Amino acid sequence: MKIITISLSFLIFSQSVGFSVKDVLQIGDFFEHAQYHNEQYGDSLLEFISKHYGVLKTEHEQEHQEEREKHEKLPFQQTLQVGATAFILQSVEIQIKSIDFSELRDVQFHYLQSDSSLHSQKHLQPPRLS
Repeated sequence: MKIITISLSFLIFSQSVGFSVKDVLQIGDFFEHAQYHNEQYGDSLLEFISKHYGVLKTEHEQEHQEEREKHEKLPFQQTLQVGATAFILQSVEIQIKSIDFSELRDVQFHYLQSDSSLHSQKHLQPPRLS
């Protein structure tokens, strides 16, 4: 049971950090290129990491264009963008006041005959009381 828990924890951690299987398979290229930097430039492991993943990365890429193919084969070169959306639901109490409708008991309807020709042809008729 412990092994399952540890392996699931490692899986969740590696996915949240951004490790992929491709990165794990490229670890050999990482150490090979670090050894190359140690032999050619006398760089320590921390200097190598700084040149390829840290502050000196842009400067190193500009100075050593011939190593571009080797740099692309190094692990952890992908970019990861995370966008988090946060929203807060607030409970708002809305009070609706009821409106009293009073019935109209007295019908007060007044109509004046129009002099328009449309009314005389019975196309437009006013409402009638039944």
